Amino acid sequence: MFAAANAYLGLKIGLTVSASIPAAVISLAVLRGLFRRKSILENNIVQTMTTAGEAVAAGAIFTLPALYMWDLNPGQQMISFVVLIGGFLGVAMMVPLRRLLIVNEHETLPYPEGTACAEVLVSGETGGRSARMVSLGFGVGGLVKALGDGFMLFKTEIETTIFRFRNAVIGMDTYPALLGVGYIIGPRIAGQMLAGGILAWLVLIPMIGFFGANSAGAVAPSLTPIAELDAWGIWGDYIRYIGAGAVAAGGLITLVKTLPMLYSSLRSTLNGLMQRSAFNEKTTIDRTKNNVT
Repeated sequence: MFAAANAYLGLKIGLTVSASIPAAVISLAVLRGLFRRKSILENNIVQTMTTAGEAVAAGAIFTLPALYMWDLNPGQQMISFVVLIGGFLGVAMMVPLRRLLIVNEHETLPYPEGTACAEVLVSGETGGRSARMVSLGFGVGGLVKALGDGFMLFKTEIETTIFRFRNAVIGMDTYPALLGVGYIIGPRIAGQMLAGGILAWLVLIPMIGFFGANSAGAVAPSLTPIAELDAWGIWGDYIRYIGAGAVAAGGLITLVKTLPMLYSSLRSTLNGLMQRSAFNEKTTIDRTKNNVT
C-alpha cells in the first residue's frame, strides 16, 4: 500500500517521500499499543521492509515513464523485469557502497528521510510528548489530504499569473506531504528546490516564450510552435527536458567527485573478504564497518 502511494506521489509531483516514516508510526501503534512490546528492533524491521518497497517503486516511476515517452510502450513482463533487476542491483551495489555512503560521507550527506525515520523510532521507544506529536502530525496530514483531494472542500493546487509578464506563473501545491518533506530536508536543500522553481517559471519559461514568439515552425523537442504554447506547454515540452539534463549532469559530476573514495571503499571491502580466512579465531571482522578488531 505504501509503495503504491509513494509511486502515485512521485508520478504526480516528481518527488517521493519516505514511506518508512508512516510505517514506523503504524508499527509503533500496533506493536507498542496493541501488543505492548517495547522492542525498537522489531519496529526497525518493519520500516526496513517498507523502505525496500518504496525504493523499488521509486526506481520504477523514475525510469519506466521514459519508455512511454519514447513510444516503446513496455508490457507487463518488461516492467516486472526492470523492477526486479533494479531491486537486485540496488542490494548488490549497497554492499560495497555502504562504507562510502554511510560511514565516510556521514557528515556530508544529510539522509533526511533516514534521520526522520530514526527519530520516529526513538520517539516511539521513549514515548511522551515526541510520540504524541508524531501521531498528531500523521492524523492532521491525513485529514487535510482527505478534505482537499477527497471531499474537494478547498483547492490543493493554486496558481496566478504576473501582470504584464507573459508566461510567468506563480503557484503552489498545498500538500501536507510537501510540507513534511520541506521540514525533513531542511532550509538549505528546500531553498535550492525553490530557487530551481523560480528559475524555471519566472526566467526560463518567459524567455523561451519571448524569443520563440515569432518562430513559424516547431523547435525540437516540441512538436508545436512556441507561439502556440502557454506556460504549461513550454514547461512540458522544454523545461522537463532541461530538468532531466540537470539531474543527469549532477549525477555524473557527483560520480566523478566520489570516484577516489569509491575506489578505496571497494578495495577495503575486497581486502576484508580475502583476508577473512587468514585471521585466527580471536580476530573478527565487522561485516558492517569492514574494520578489523
